[in-house]
Amino acid sequence: MTTHERLTPLFEPRGVVVAGASTHPGKFGFVSLHNIRAAGYEGALYATNRQGSEVLGEATLTDIADLPDGEVDLVFVCTPAAANIELLRACAAKGVRAAFVTSAGYGEAGEEGQAAQRELVAEAERLGMVIAGPNGQGVVSTPVKLCAQIVAPNPPPGRISVASQSGNLVSSFMNYAVATGVGIARAVSAGNAAMLGVEDYLGYFAEDPETAVSLVYVEGVPDGRRFYDAARAVTGRQPLVVLKGGATAGGQRAAASHTGSLATDDRVFDGACRQAGATRALSVEEAFDTAATFATQPLPRGPRTVVVTTAGGWGVLGADAITRGGILELVELPDDLHDALSEKLPPRWSRNNPVDLAGGETRDTIPEVLELIAGHPGVDAVIYLGLGIQSNQARLERDGGFYPDHGLERIVDFHERQDARYAQAAVDVSEATGKPILCATELAVTQPDNPGVATLRANHRLCYPSADRAVRALEHLWTYARHRRRRS
Repeated sequence: MTTHERLTPLFEPRGVVVAGASTHPGKFGFVSLHNIRAAGYEGALYATNRQGSEVLGEATLTDIADLPDGEVDLVFVCTPAAANIELLRACAAKGVRAAFVTSAGYGEAGEEGQAAQRELVAEAERLGMVIAGPNGQGVVSTPVKLCAQIVAPNPPPGRISVASQSGNLVSSFMNYAVATGVGIARAVSAGNAAMLGVEDYLGYFAEDPETAVSLVYVEGVPDGRRFYDAARAVTGRQPLVVLKGGATAGGQRAAASHTGSLATDDRVFDGACRQAGATRALSVEEAFDTAATFATQPLPRGPRTVVVTTAGGWGVLGADAITRGGILELVELPDDLHDALSEKLPPRWSRNNPVDLAGGETRDTIPEVLELIAGHPGVDAVIYLGLGIQSNQARLERDGGFYPDHGLERIVDFHERQDARYAQAAVDVSEATGKPILCATELAVTQPDNPGVATLRANHRLCYPSADRAVRALEHLWTYARHRRRRS
C-alpha cells in the first residue's frame, strides 16, 4: 500500500466519528465536533458520549458499536489515554482505518507514557490502522471541508499543505491563510509522531493533486536520511518550504523541552535542504510568504527582475534588496523597452531600473507599463511597489469631514476603482505572460481593506508588506526553478 493510500482515510475520510464528544464548550470533545460541523464537512459525521447527551443539538452514540459498518474512515479521539486501546479495537471492527489522537499522557509523559505510546502503535499496526498524534492538535482538509481540530482557525481552500511538529505553527500558517486569502489544502500537526512523522505526510502531499507546495515545521530530525529522501522526492514534483526550530543553542534547549526532539546540527541540516532542493525559511513570515508565492505565482525563467514603483524611495530600497541578496539580477532595461516606456511616461521618469513612474501615471499607465515590461523577452519577473496609495488618500478624504461634498465623492470613487484595477492588471498580466509579478505595500498590514490589497486577496494572491519580503520570496522562486532546471 502506498503512503497516499494509507493516509487517504485521514485526509479524505468518507465519514468521521468524534470519540469523547462533550457538552462542555471548553472541552476538546466539544470544540472538535463544533469545528467539523461549522466547516460543513461533506461526509457522514457521528459522535460518542457515554451519557448519550445531545451536543450542538444533535444526538450522540453511547458506544462505537452503534456505528454503521463501513461508513466511517476516521476517528477523532478526545478520550483519555487509558481508554484508547479498546477504542481502537472497537473502531477497527467498524471499518475505521485512521485515528487522530489528541489525548496527552503518551511519549511526552515520561517512561510510563512512552510505554503506553508503544502499546498504542503496536495495537494500531495489528489492526491495520494509521495513527496521527498522539498529543496532536488536528487535521484540516479543505477539499472535503474537514476541519477536525481542537483550535481555530478554519482556513480558506488553497494549494498549500502543511505538516508540523508543533500544533501552534499549524495555527500560525492557517491564520496567515485567513488574513491573506492564500489558502490551505491539507494541514496536520504530527503531535508525538508515534506512527506518522513529517516524512509520511510529505509522501502524501507529493502525490496529492490538491497540493501545489508543501510547508513543514520541524524541531528535530531523528532520521536524517529518511528526511532527506522524503524532501528530495517532494521537490522533484513540487516546491518544499522548510522552517526549522532549534537552529541555535537556545532554540535547541527549547525544542527539547517542547517536543523532546533531539538537536540537529544546523549546518548539516541546511546543507541537506539545499542538496534536496528544499527551500529553507528563517521565520514564520518568510515561510508563509514563500509557500504562498509558490502556490500562486508562476516560476521565473531566469533572475532578470524589473522593479516598478510609483515613488522613488520604495524603488531604491527594492533595488538594494535585490542587489544585497545576490540571487536576482536588477536587469538593465533593453533599449526597445526603454523607448516603449518613454512613450507612456512623462519625461521625468527614472529612465532606468527601477522604473520610477514619478507620479506621472494616468488612468491606463500602470496596466500598460506592467504589460510592456512583463511581456518583454529580456525580463523574467516584476516587483510592483506602491499599490494602493491613491486609495489611501481616498480613505482620508472619506473620513476627513468634508465627504461627499466639494467633489470628493467622484475622486474618491475614481481612486478606489483605479487601485483595484491596477491590482487586477498585475494578476492578469502575470497569467498572460507566465511570469511572476509580485505586489508590495505596507497597506497590506496597515489597511487590509484597501481596494488594491483587497483585489489581490480576492484573486488569492499575496500582497507583500514590504519590498524586502517580496524580493526574498522571489529569490526562493528562482532558486527552486534553477534547481528544477539542473535536476531535469
